[in-house]
Amino acid sequence: MRRVLTPGAYAPGATVVHRLDPRAKLVCLLASSVAAFAAPAPWGLAVVALGLVATLVASRTSPATVLRGLRPAALILALSVVSNAVVLVGQPGVSVEGLARSAAVVCRIALVVGFALAFSSTTPPPAMADGLAALMAPLRRVGVPVGAIAMSASIALRFIPLTVEEVDRIRCAQRARGARLDEGGMLRRVRSWGQVLVPLFVGLFRRADELASAMCDRCYTDEQTALLGPLARLDWVALVACAAWAVAAVAL
Repeated sequence: MRRVLTPGAYAPGATVVHRLDPRAKLVCLLASSVAAFAAPAPWGLAVVALGLVATLVASRTSPATVLRGLRPAALILALSVVSNAVVLVGQPGVSVEGLARSAAVVCRIALVVGFALAFSSTTPPPAMADGLAALMAPLRRVGVPVGAIAMSASIALRFIPLTVEEVDRIRCAQRARGARLDEGGMLRRVRSWGQVLVPLFVGLFRRADELASAMCDRCYTDEQTALLGPLARLDWVALVACAAWAVAAVAL
């Protein structure tokens, strides 16, 4: 399988998922997210997990990418599992029911993250913006700034891998200067990471200011030209298969 160094970064390829229209992939991502949260446990979640495995294989996305995407929220997910499993009122102990419920929620979140990473790693940000703008086009009639929303989403998606790369670069630079980011107690580690977060936010604001100046110099408006043609047969097959799979997962 192909390895993506930065979770969510677009990786060029010629897989079936790469060839799908961004509109079809957005609809499939929405259906997958709904199925992941609406499918009953455990068999419905098993069907959703099989769909995720098929998606990762079809897009040649490494499962390690999904794990790296979950790493920033690992502490919060672990605390949610512990808080639902440990009983402090009445008879203190561990609730098997609470543990199963929290584990199911964590599984649902992991599945949604997996689908989102497979989508973002096979779809370039401009195509995401075009697909989102095309799907939201009917909202123009009621005054919704579809072009501005699509461009904002595209820029946000572009900044995610840039932010990860910037964190790694600053962290390596601070360690080369002798900073000890992972030593000492919790309070000391939080203070040490201030050496990374402060230059990170400064760099992100500088990038945002440069981007805004560039867009202003080019007389950017929220008007966009629709370049997407009609959906191909492969896109319709993917939409029908995704709809049938999502209904089967929810109906179990």
